[in-house]
Amino acid sequence: MRIFEQMESQVRGYIRSFPAIFEKAKGSYLYDEQGNEYIDFFAGAGTLNYGHNNDRVSSALIDYIQKDGVVHGLDMATSAKKRFLQKLQDTVFSPRNLEYKVQFTGPTGTNSVESALKLARMIKNRSNIVAFTNGFHGLSMGSLAVTGNNFYRDEAHISRSNVSFMPYDGYFGPDVNTLDYFRKFLADGSSGLDLPAAVIVETIQAEGGINVASDEWLQGLEQICREFDILLIIDEIQVGNGRSGEFFSFERAGITPDMVTLSKSIGGGLPLALLLMRPELDQWKPGEHTGTFRGNNLAFVASVETLAYWDSNDLSDAIHYKSAILKEELQAIAAKYPDLNCNVRGRGLIFGLEIPELGFAKEVSRIAFEKGLVIELSGADDQVVKFLPPLTIDEETLRKGIAIIDATIGEIISTKQDRLREEF
Repeated sequence: MRIFEQMESQVRGYIRSFPAIFEKAKGSYLYDEQGNEYIDFFAGAGTLNYGHNNDRVSSALIDYIQKDGVVHGLDMATSAKKRFLQKLQDTVFSPRNLEYKVQFTGPTGTNSVESALKLARMIKNRSNIVAFTNGFHGLSMGSLAVTGNNFYRDEAHISRSNVSFMPYDGYFGPDVNTLDYFRKFLADGSSGLDLPAAVIVETIQAEGGINVASDEWLQGLEQICREFDILLIIDEIQVGNGRSGEFFSFERAGITPDMVTLSKSIGGGLPLALLLMRPELDQWKPGEHTGTFRGNNLAFVASVETLAYWDSNDLSDAIHYKSAILKEELQAIAAKYPDLNCNVRGRGLIFGLEIPELGFAKEVSRIAFEKGLVIELSGADDQVVKFLPPLTIDEETLRKGIAIIDATIGEIISTKQDRLREEF
């Protein structure tokens, strides 16, 4: 690892949690230079919903490159972009009765968020944005302003102006409807809350600790936005593209956002970010919001192949089936170790095992990696073990990965008990 320590910035993060030099990857597995095998419950932080080196994607990319297909085209028209837009319309928008214009932003999720915030402020001629506790929307300046985690929010590099935070669903416990709080602030002209141009929200807060908003809460939020003339932006960057079991995580609630931010798996494993907007909101002047890499033709090719998974309900049904297994197994682990006071929450194939004891979850991730499982953490204090396997993972591998977590927790508890006996 010497070359990385010598040349790469201290800002590197995941390499510290997973100290191996990975050489190959296939499906739900990673392999290091020594040939060691790791089950991947990380999936590129949600970028690899369809697994590593998906055969359909790899074949299409090789064919496209060998035919000298356009790789870089700015926002010019290309055959790859045409096929992508048509597939998006036919497979995703039309069956769901959605009508959106598509903006290609810079290649990462934060670019999509920045575009949404800029457009909302321009349309409404108001600057305030409402975000929610524990939300995460990216780390460029505008996105960071609507991100709640204190680790990233530092006076040295963030402007706190023009963003107001409201409590997310369940923030005060199950008996408090936080939308009553939000509505009261909006209705009271002396509350100090400036009428926002937009609200930005995740239906499932992934980095925030796998906090899941109820359908009723999301419906109520949409109603408030309509009542007070506020644009509703749903951030689908990590939990969209099938992660929840449906293509869009907001589908189940029956709501229709004004804007939707998409990235990560929409590119089939390659960099791509989109902003979806209701047609009447497309008020940009030509070239008013631009960027060199705002359309990745290789990602268009890859995405057409992954969108084909949604031509039928087969993948959605498989996700729901494996979701039930994941939930049941995690609840069994929580019951097996009652002294840990674990909490299980999630939806689709994004679940969290919250372990309140400070530092325990970090030990779980570290030792699980030694046992051949890549799994990350989330939550304000990294107290949640975050399960994010590829959507295409087979049942046997899913259960094998969960079993590693079970064994790891048991080993940590046993080691602690041994130490206590030695001390006394």
